[in-house]
Amino acid sequence: MKPLNIGMVGYGLMGRAHSNAFRKVRNFFPGEYQPVLKAICGRDGAPAQAFANTWGYESVETDWRKLVERADIDLIDIAAPNNVHGEIAIAAAKAGKMVMCEKPLAMHAAQGDAMVAAVEAAKVPNMVWYNYRRVPAVTLAKHLIDEGKLGKIFHYRSQFLQDWTISADVPQGGPGTWRLDAAIAGSGVTGDLLAHCIDTAQWLNGSINSVTAMTETFVKERTDSATGKKREVKIDDASAFLGRFDNGSLAIFEATRYARGHKALYTLEINGEHASLKWDLHDLHRLQYFDHRDDSRVRGWRSIHLSDSDQPYMSHWWIPGVQIGFEHTFVHQVADFLEGLANGTNAAPTFRDALKTDRVTDAVLASAQSGQWTDVAAA
Repeated sequence: MKPLNIGMVGYGLMGRAHSNAFRKVRNFFPGEYQPVLKAICGRDGAPAQAFANTWGYESVETDWRKLVERADIDLIDIAAPNNVHGEIAIAAAKAGKMVMCEKPLAMHAAQGDAMVAAVEAAKVPNMVWYNYRRVPAVTLAKHLIDEGKLGKIFHYRSQFLQDWTISADVPQGGPGTWRLDAAIAGSGVTGDLLAHCIDTAQWLNGSINSVTAMTETFVKERTDSATGKKREVKIDDASAFLGRFDNGSLAIFEATRYARGHKALYTLEINGEHASLKWDLHDLHRLQYFDHRDDSRVRGWRSIHLSDSDQPYMSHWWIPGVQIGFEHTFVHQVADFLEGLANGTNAAPTFRDALKTDRVTDAVLASAQSGQWTDVAAA
């Protein structure tokens, strides 16, 4: 196999998820390229070295610019906070590196435009880590929709509910709570949780063209983790919107970090002319499916447990009846990226694909501010 030397920026939760995927992919998905964990980059040398020791990275950098300049790095993987995605990705593309980037692509669509222009001008393979596309049950939903099983789509609804920021004592900024700092995150749940919902929705059901939204910041001030002083919170704690898809179907989306009792309740439901389907991250290996064309005597919702070899991705794993989990979605994403690299195609979602999501989140935030229906900017 040909070595593919990985240089990763960031060693938090997503750094772990990505590292695990690069390490595991060839144990289960044979192919032409073998990822090599060549270098990890973080601002603080000691924790970066500890991460390297745990995951098997060969070297450590504390300046991402030096990492990008290294001749022995083939691919830059950005698993760092949102505010550095643009600068790193553009520099990596100009240096001729392949680029993978955590979601959301950018702080806003204007920055995303520049990132797309950079990777396309450099003609480097690129991808954004919207991993929920590669949950086998969600992939099966895509197949069923594309095969016309649901018929004309009428409704798409999705929620992503959490509860970890309800306490006013949670600070903003810093390693664990940077998502509460608008200067680092760009936005709150709109760019974090709703971005996942929107990416999946547009993959399954086509483009969203207009939205009307509302957002709320429930805790107006939080302690700055760096200074210890209170300052205004500028991210959205909750976000909800109605939307219209190009195919005429209607959308309802909601995300919040204030749904007590929910840690990561991500759900979607699609209602079509002939059939409907539902999926829940808490039961991620199952797809709920209803088909009105079934014999009326036995018609009803069925729970499809994805574990058989003829279902998406499952032939690479265990025996029928044994399920997989969250971490496997990242392995699937790496496998698809490497397969695309081998056959000369760029696996989705590319930077351009992810820019479509940024355009929707921009429209959501603009609508929430204006109180008006807002068109999603054209690509």
